[in-house]
Amino acid sequence: MSHEGAATGHLPVPPLTQLSEEEELFRHNVRQFAEERVRPLVKKMDEEGRFDPGLLQDFFRLGLMGITIPEEYGGAGSSFFMAVLAVEELSRVDASAGVVVDVQNTLVNNAIARWGSPELKAKYLPRLASDTVGAYALSEAGAGSDAFALQCRAIERGDHYVLTGRKLWTTNALEAGLFIVFATVNPELGYRGITAFLVERDFPGFAVGKKEDKLGIRASSTCELILDDVPVPKENILGEVGKGYKVAIETLNEGRIGIGAQMIGLTQGALQCGIQYAKERKQFGRPIAEFQAIQFLIAELATELEAARLLVYNAARLKDAGRPFVKEAAMAKYYASVVAERVTSHVVEIYGGYGFTKDYPAEKYFRDSKIGKIYEGTSNMQLQTIAKLLLGER
Repeated sequence: MSHEGAATGHLPVPPLTQLSEEEELFRHNVRQFAEERVRPLVKKMDEEGRFDPGLLQDFFRLGLMGITIPEEYGGAGSSFFMAVLAVEELSRVDASAGVVVDVQNTLVNNAIARWGSPELKAKYLPRLASDTVGAYALSEAGAGSDAFALQCRAIERGDHYVLTGRKLWTTNALEAGLFIVFATVNPELGYRGITAFLVERDFPGFAVGKKEDKLGIRASSTCELILDDVPVPKENILGEVGKGYKVAIETLNEGRIGIGAQMIGLTQGALQCGIQYAKERKQFGRPIAEFQAIQFLIAELATELEAARLLVYNAARLKDAGRPFVKEAAMAKYYASVVAERVTSHVVEIYGGYGFTKDYPAEKYFRDSKIGKIYEGTSNMQLQTIAKLLLGER
C-alpha cells in the first residue's frame, strides 16, 4: 500500500470536518456576528420570549436567510452545508437564532426551490432572500408524529382552493409573511389527498393565533394558525395536488440535518462555558478542572460532541453530493439531540448551584436542548426511520 499521498499531505479525499477556504471564511464571519450582535441580546430575548426585529433585519442584510437561494433570485446561491454551518454557529450563542435561520433555509426556501413552479420561484424566492420570513405549517392538534392524520381542508372552488382548519406548533409564525400550509383536498384519500399550499399572511381569513410560552428556544415564536375560509390561488400549490405528503417527507428529511446542526451548536456553546468555568472555579484550593473526575467528564462530553458533529456534517455533505442521505439525516438528528441533552445537563452540574440559576448560561443551554428530541420528528420517529432502512423496508 502506498503512503505517498499521506506523506506529502495531499489526501485524495479531505477529512470530513476540513472546510474549504470559502466555508472557513463564512463560518468565521457568522461566528463573529453571533458573538458581537447576537450574544448581547440573548438574555433579553429569552426573558421576553420575543425575537429582536433589528436582529432579524441583520439576518437578511447578511444573506443568512437566503443562503441556498440561487443568485438569480437574490440569494447567495450557496450550498446546503453552508446553511448547516450558519445554524451551528448561531446556535452556539443562541439556539433561537439558529432555528430562525434553519427553518427559513432548510425547510421553506428548500421546498419552494425544489417543488415550486418557475412562477412561484420568481414571485417568492426574492422576497424570502430579502425581507420575508417563511414558516412551515404541518402539525395539528391531532396530527403530530402521525402528520398525515391532518384535518385541515382544502376545497376546490373555480380557480382557487378554500382552506379551513387550525395548525399548531408553527415555528417563525409571529414574524412570517409566507407560510407553507399542508391541507387535504379529500380526507377519504388519506395521505394521497394532502396538498401543500403557499399562503401569504394577508390572505383573507388567515390569522396567527396563540403564541406558545415555551420551556426553551423562547425567543423563537411558535404559534397556532387559524384558517377560516382562506382563498388560495391554484397557482400557489407547491408541487402537485395530492402530492403534499412527498413535499413534506422529503423536505423534513433535509430539515432534520439542520436540527442536528442546531443541537451540535448549542452543545458546543454549553461545553465551552463548562470548560471555562471549570478552569476558574476553585474547590479545596485548586481549580476543579484539575480534578480527574471533571477532566474525564469533559473528555467524554467532547468526544460525544465530535461524534455528533461528524454525523451532521456527513449527512449535509451527502445531501450536497446528491447521494442518499435519509438514514444518515435521521441518525444525525437523533444522536445530536441525545448528546445535546446529556452534555448540557452535565454542564449544569459542573457549575453546581450556579448552574441552576439564570445568572449563568448553563441552564438556558439545558432548556434549549430539550426540543431537539421533539420537533421535526421525535427521537422515536428517527429510530423507526433508521430501523426500516436497515431492515430493508422502503
